[in-house]
Amino acid sequence: MKIFFATLKVKAGKEADFERLQQELSKLTHESEPDTIVYDVVRAVDKPGVYAVYARFKDEAAFQYHQTTPFHDRLVPPIFECLDGGAAGMDLQFYEFVG
Repeated sequence: MKIFFATLKVKAGKEADFERLQQELSKLTHESEPDTIVYDVVRAVDKPGVYAVYARFKDEAAFQYHQTTPFHDRLVPPIFECLDGGAAGMDLQFYEFVG
């Protein structure tokens, strides 16, 4: 299994755009990628503008497929534009499944 957690800091005033784009990415991922088990976006309760994405893929191939879908290529650049610092506004960490 391939798993990541991404913590993202969104520019003030860009939260609605970010949420709309991430919701579309999540919806399309769930609809189009049967080997993506989870792709969820959550908002921090006590830290304005801080979000996290949790994704779990069946394997490395499923992750690589996700990275190359047309909708990923279309949605990720404007998502990065919403981040404080662009792509540098994302802390991406990979994990292994235990269980």
